[in-house]
Amino acid sequence: MPMSDIDLSLVRPQRAQSATDQVFEALYSAILSMDLAPGAKVSEVEIAKSLGVSRQPVRDAFYRLSELGLLNIRPQRATTICHISPQAVHSAQFIRSALEIECLRAAMDLIEPGELTELEENLIQQAEASAAQDRMGFHNLDESFHQRICEIAGHGKVWDLIRDQKVHMDRVRVLALSTDAQKKALKEHKDILRSVRDRQLQTAQAHLKRHLARVLRTLGQVQDLHPDHFEGP
Repeated sequence: MPMSDIDLSLVRPQRAQSATDQVFEALYSAILSMDLAPGAKVSEVEIAKSLGVSRQPVRDAFYRLSELGLLNIRPQRATTICHISPQAVHSAQFIRSALEIECLRAAMDLIEPGELTELEENLIQQAEASAAQDRMGFHNLDESFHQRICEIAGHGKVWDLIRDQKVHMDRVRVLALSTDAQKKALKEHKDILRSVRDRQLQTAQAHLKRHLARVLRTLGQVQDLHPDHFEGP
């Protein structure tokens, strides 16, 4: 995607508080959606111009993205989007599963009827996004479903930690997010929520663990289909 096409409509408003945040979110979303593919070159000057900001917030956003393993900054050489690390995908899945399963345990004790309704409405919106073939819309609703469980558990900050850890994992998820995959994910979300509603903790945790492990089951297939997106051996 040409850098001139990056715009701030990609930004999630609740996170965009400063110019650096806005640039970070726009680039993060473009990398996640593969509009900025692994290996693509990015320029501070061009991004600053396209977003109407100075170079300093772009430089700061670049640094944050490099810390997440999304941007490769090398002196006197072009800055590029990092390739996907299979090892990082495995690590992220382990961390995410451990944290979210504990958040689910806490949420089961605290969830209110109105919050159950909110999660049910999210699943309805997921179904609508899938029917409309809105891949990124479905992904964002998927994210909101899991984030809301963490918030209900009283651990909203845990989601920020999970989000930062799972960036390589998310790119695999987006690449694998076919219509069939969306249907499977939606069914798994329904299974999780039904178990939460029925206060069946062990069943809910088993559903969640299986759901979060699906990225590992699809990793090899995604690598075969998109070898240029991944790190070499």
